[in-house]
Amino acid sequence: MRTQVAIIGAGPAGLLLGQLLHKAGIDNVVIERQTGDYVLGRIRAGVLEQITMDLLARAGVDARAKAEGLPHDGIELLFQGERHRIDLHALTGGKQVTVYGQTEVTRDLMQARAAAGLTTVYSAGDVSLHDFDGEQPRVRYTVDGVAHELACDFIAGCDGYHGVSRASVPDSALRTYEKIYPFGWLGVLADVPPVSHELIYANTARGFALCSMRSATRSRYYVQVPTEEKVENWSDDAFWNELRTRLDPEARERLVTGPSLEKSIAPLRSFVAEPMRFGRLFLAGDAAHIVPPTGAKGLNLAAGDVGYLARAMETYYGEKKSDSALDRYSDLCLRRVWKAERFSWWFTSLMHRFPETGEFGQKIQEAELDYLVHSHAASASLAENYVGLPLEEF
Repeated sequence: MRTQVAIIGAGPAGLLLGQLLHKAGIDNVVIERQTGDYVLGRIRAGVLEQITMDLLARAGVDARAKAEGLPHDGIELLFQGERHRIDLHALTGGKQVTVYGQTEVTRDLMQARAAAGLTTVYSAGDVSLHDFDGEQPRVRYTVDGVAHELACDFIAGCDGYHGVSRASVPDSALRTYEKIYPFGWLGVLADVPPVSHELIYANTARGFALCSMRSATRSRYYVQVPTEEKVENWSDDAFWNELRTRLDPEARERLVTGPSLEKSIAPLRSFVAEPMRFGRLFLAGDAAHIVPPTGAKGLNLAAGDVGYLARAMETYYGEKKSDSALDRYSDLCLRRVWKAERFSWWFTSLMHRFPETGEFGQKIQEAELDYLVHSHAASASLAENYVGLPLEEF
């Protein structure tokens, strides 16, 4: 079998890239080691920047996100027992974010790909990448024990942090940067109405908390816990009781509790691999970078990567195989990635309790938060980064 672009990974990054390439008339095959049901079963965040919404529109899969997504014009910062609103819309000249679950984005992209009759290989075993440093890269894999080989012009590695794409790159060609945070997020998904119509980010002496949502009837809540904490130590009642202690009186009064649909602990890390291109292999999304979820950048950074990559490949195939745009892919992505890494690190550092800083660190955070909500310039900087920085032109 042969295609123009082999895409490794059928998460939202790989599927979005496939749809963008399809719209541009570029043939592609997606290869995924898990089943489609497994991919859809992964619980992830869902705050979409306008750039991500624009890319979904380009891909022709934005109808449900626009109809069912929740536009948000602001966020709330809670500290010292009081909430303060950051008006994203006013501070950024009319920009906003849309709350729409990553699972739903993936579902929309899967359905669009199936409707277009595009090839997606699920449950692919023993995936391996070959000859991407030459002119004729290949992907080998098995399905039900039968070996297959896919020849292609390019390979897009959209298979996440633990995927085969980055692992196929020689260590000597890769430089990585990483920061591990000394805490995680204990998250609960429940069919209860949100405590507020906008996200609440809470800084408290007991640690960070986040009140988020998936819809008007489904909520996602998080509390900061130590890295070594185990999810089985937390009953639903224990979680709701801890969350209450980290909210302001009004939010505590409005909080509706219920049985958890899903409960998990996510570790927090920052990670970047450089460069993001190796011959005819291009890394995108979590295969190349991880951000702590505080700034809601993970899916949006991945969308930005594949937006760049799709445009570069359109240029390549449309300009008699000119490499000019492909040559700029890694540098353009990494400029944006590092800005998002900086913002996510800063916001994480501002909102969480760090064991080594004690009460002094808590006071410094509260002083910075007080400055942040009362300074137009500081609020504008937060808003500008939160709604997402623009994609640069090639």
